[in-house]
Amino acid sequence: MKYVYPVIFTPEDNGYSVKVPDLPGCFTYGDSLADAIDMARDAISMWLCDAEDKSEPIPPASDIKDVVHDANSFVNLIDVDTDFYRKENDNRAVKKTLTIPSWLNAKAEKANINFSQVLQTALKDHLGIKDRS
Repeated sequence: MKYVYPVIFTPEDNGYSVKVPDLPGCFTYGDSLADAIDMARDAISMWLCDAEDKSEPIPPASDIKDVVHDANSFVNLIDVDTDFYRKENDNRAVKKTLTIPSWLNAKAEKANINFSQVLQTALKDHLGIKDRS
């Protein structure tokens, strides 16, 4: 599902505090404006996914012109796609079948290698993906 919400960004000493007034308790922080926008998108997505999972009502987005903020803050619209967010953050295991030479399999089994972990690490390295802990 796609949503767009107004977000209040407030400059702080070392970044930006972020508040989503339409989503109770939805706050975050970013070290830079770009980081704050990413963090806002992530916080909104998590909030909405949780509400969708619990079949709770999704609050309507306010008109950006109606969002009250102080003179030091500014408001920007942030778009999120909960379907995309779920796909990007889905950590369920997926079974894959692969083929390796018999001699390599024997050596790896003798060394008690965790094939799944080695494959995951190799794929992340190959794709330049930082570990998500």
